[in-house]
Amino acid sequence: MLFRTTIRSYEVFSNRIMSSVTTHPSLRKVSTEDAPAAIGPYAQAVVSPPFVFVSGCLGFDPKTGQFVDGGIEGQAHQALQNLKSVVEASGSEVGRVVKTTIFLKDLNDFATVNTIYQRFFGEHKPARSLVEVSRIPRDGLFEIEAIASV
Repeated sequence: MLFRTTIRSYEVFSNRIMSSVTTHPSLRKVSTEDAPAAIGPYAQAVVSPPFVFVSGCLGFDPKTGQFVDGGIEGQAHQALQNLKSVVEASGSEVGRVVKTTIFLKDLNDFATVNTIYQRFFGEHKPARSLVEVSRIPRDGLFEIEAIASV
């Protein structure tokens, strides 16, 4: 027998919880084929004026959905290109990125990543946090998320 009750904004069917939450009309989900699709139940980015919040970008090739070759350098370059594609699809641009967070599998790659990051952003210097993590989705080496103005 199926048991159904409403608890706050959730409907409970037996042991499964199904959310009835919908996206508020003031928010706009961003999606582009120029970057890999989200690998979970989230958007590539969400615009909440005056900002766009970009989900973590990995070093996947958007066409194959696989990590690019080249280790940390290849993945960092590709993740930054994916970030650029999502930021631009939101209607913003890389020069309007105000904050990034980088997740590294190995902090020994810090200097390599700094060089790649500086080449990508040039004279633009967004605020940034960088942390080493025990694991990145699909065993990646580099992930970056960002907030930009729109």
